[in-house]
Amino acid sequence: MSFNAGESVLPQLEALLPRVQKPIQYVGGELNSVAKDWEGAEVRWALMYPDAYEVGVPNQGVQILYEVLNEREGVLAERTYAVWPDLEALMREHGIPQFTVDAHRPVGGFDVLGVSFASEMGYTNLLTALDLAGLPLHAADRTDDHPVVLGGGHAAFNPEPVADFLDAAVLGDGEEVALAITEVVREWKREGRPGGRDGLLERLAAGGGVYVPRFYDVDYLPDGRIGGYRPNRPGVPWQVQKHTVMDLDSWPYPKAPIVPVAESVHERYSVEIFRGCTRGCRFCQAGMITRPVRERSKETVQSMVDEGVRNTGFQEVGLLSLSSADHTEIGGIAKGLADAYEGTNTGLSLPSTRVDAFNIDLANELTRNGRRSGLTFAPEGGSERMRRVINKMVTEQDLIRTVTAAYEAGWRQVKLYFMCGLPTEEDEDVLAIADLATEVIRTGREVTGRKDIRCTVSIGGFVPKPQTPFQWAGQTPAETVDARLRKLRDALRADKRYGKSVGLRYHEGSPSIIEGLLSRGDRRVGAVIERVWRDGGRFDGWSERFSYERWMRCAEEALAGQPVDADWFTVRERAEDEVLPWDHLDAGLDRSWLWQDWEDAQHGEESVEVDDCRWNPCYDCGVCPSMGTEIQIGVSPADRSKLLPLSVV
Repeated sequence: MSFNAGESVLPQLEALLPRVQKPIQYVGGELNSVAKDWEGAEVRWALMYPDAYEVGVPNQGVQILYEVLNEREGVLAERTYAVWPDLEALMREHGIPQFTVDAHRPVGGFDVLGVSFASEMGYTNLLTALDLAGLPLHAADRTDDHPVVLGGGHAAFNPEPVADFLDAAVLGDGEEVALAITEVVREWKREGRPGGRDGLLERLAAGGGVYVPRFYDVDYLPDGRIGGYRPNRPGVPWQVQKHTVMDLDSWPYPKAPIVPVAESVHERYSVEIFRGCTRGCRFCQAGMITRPVRERSKETVQSMVDEGVRNTGFQEVGLLSLSSADHTEIGGIAKGLADAYEGTNTGLSLPSTRVDAFNIDLANELTRNGRRSGLTFAPEGGSERMRRVINKMVTEQDLIRTVTAAYEAGWRQVKLYFMCGLPTEEDEDVLAIADLATEVIRTGREVTGRKDIRCTVSIGGFVPKPQTPFQWAGQTPAETVDARLRKLRDALRADKRYGKSVGLRYHEGSPSIIEGLLSRGDRRVGAVIERVWRDGGRFDGWSERFSYERWMRCAEEALAGQPVDADWFTVRERAEDEVLPWDHLDAGLDRSWLWQDWEDAQHGEESVEVDDCRWNPCYDCGVCPSMGTEIQIGVSPADRSKLLPLSVV
C-alpha cells in the first residue's frame, strides 16, 4: 500500500486498532495538539521520542520543540512514537508506514525526522521506525526524497553507535538551533535544493553546530583503539560544539503542553525552573553537559505555571531541574505558587531534591493544600567514602538530620536512591546502605514514637557516561553488581528490628552493561545494534522486553574478527591519551580538567572534593570561557540588587 506525502493513514489504521493493546495511544486528538495544513508548510518536522506513547508524550524536549516549531510561520511539526510489536506486525502485514499521531501522516514524507534520545536503550526502536517509514537504515543509502534523520538529547553527546543510521546530530539545547536548521532547510528548498541531500547536509555542518557523521572519517589502531577523527571534505569543522540557550526567560515553553488521551508516566504540568548544574557529581552526565546554570526568574516561573495549568487542567505542577531546591529564589517561587493555588486541587512537587538543599519550610509550602506524598532523596553512595569518590558531598549526619526533620513534620515515608557499581566500590560500601536505611527507621521511630515509619531503598546500576570524569572508568561486571545486591538484600532481611520497614528495589546488573556498551561505544557498535534489531530487539528499556543473552550473542557475532568485544567497551579502563569516540564533539568541558577530576576521585577517603562554583571561585571546568557563557542566578529584576555579583574567573 502506498501513501502520498501528507496523506492520512488513519482510515487504514483504524481497522487494525481493535486488534492491539492500548489502541488509544495511536489515535491522537489530544488537547493542545496541532495539525497544520500540509500544503501551507515550507518545512515539515516529525519529532520522535523512541519509546511508547505513555513514556514519550510527557517528554519536555519534544513538547518544547513541538510548540517552538509550530509557532513559526510556514513550519509544521508533528509527533511520532515507537509502536508496540503487536501493531508493528499488523502495519507490516497491511503496508501501513510509521505515522504521526497528530494527523497520521507518513513519517517518510517529512523534511526532517528529529529524534530525541534521553536514553541509549531506544536505539533499536529508532531502527524499527526507520524501517516502517520506508527509509533505508543507513544514512549513506538515503536519497533526496528521504527526510534528514537528526538526533538530539543527552545520548547525542556520543552519537557514534548510531552514526551509520543518523544523517546528523545536534548537541545541547534545541530551541534556537531547531529554528536555525529550519531556516537552512527553507532556504535550500527555495533555491531548488542545490547539491541535493549532500548540499543540505554541508550547509548544516558548515557552521559547526550540526554534526554530520559521514563527513568524518575514523581510523583504528591495531589494538582496536581509535586513531583519530578527521573531516573528509572542505568546509567541515574539526570539532562540533554544543548549543546553549542563555536567556531561559525568553523561551517560556511549554506554554500549552499536550494533555494525553491515554495514561502516561507523568500526569502533570512541568516547568523547568533552571537548566544546568554546578554541583560537580562525577557520575552525572546531565550535570556536566548542561552547564552553566541558567535560572528562570520567579516571575517567569509563576506566569508559566499560571498559563500551563489554565491550558491543560493538570492538577499537579512539577518544578523541574537537576536539583530544584538549589534555585536561588526557590523559597519565593514555592511561596508564590502555594499562595496562588491554596484552596485548589493543584499540588506542587519538587521531583529532584538534594539532601543538603532540602528544608521543612520549603516542603510545607509545597504541601500547603494538603497533599503530602513521600519524599525522595539521592545519597547515591552508601558509605561516606563512596560519596567522596563521586563528589556527592552529603554526610550521614546531613541525611539523618533531614529525614528526622521530615518525620517530625508529619511525613511517614522516605525513598532513598543509590547506585551500585561505582568506581573503587567494595562490598562494604554497598552494605553501608543497609546501615543507613536502618538508622533512618530507628531515628524516625524515636522522634515520632510511631511504628509506621517506612523507608524505600531504590538502587540502579552505575553506567560510566561520556563527557564526565568517569568516562575513563572500567564498568563493574554485572555478576559483581548482582552479588553485592544479594548481600545487601540478605543484610536487610537479617535485621529483625528494622528490616521489615525497609523496602528494597533494585535492577540487575546486566541491563547496565548493555547501556554502557551503547553509551561509550564507537561506530563499530552500530553493527551490534542492527543485529539485535534484526533478531527481534525492541523496547530494550523495558525489563520484560530486554534480553541480555540476545545482546551479548549479537555483540559476539557482530564484533567477530575485530580486536574488540563487549568487555572492551564496558569493563575496560581507558588511559589518558586514548582517543574517545566523542572527543571531536565539544561539550565545553576541558578534557584535562575531567582527567584531573577522575584522578582526584580515586583516593577513597582522601578523594578531592570539588565545590559548587555558584558560591565558590571558578574551578576551571572550561565551559564558560570556551562557550562564551556565564552562570546566571537570581535573575528576578526586583531581587538583582540583593545579589553578590558573579563573574567568571
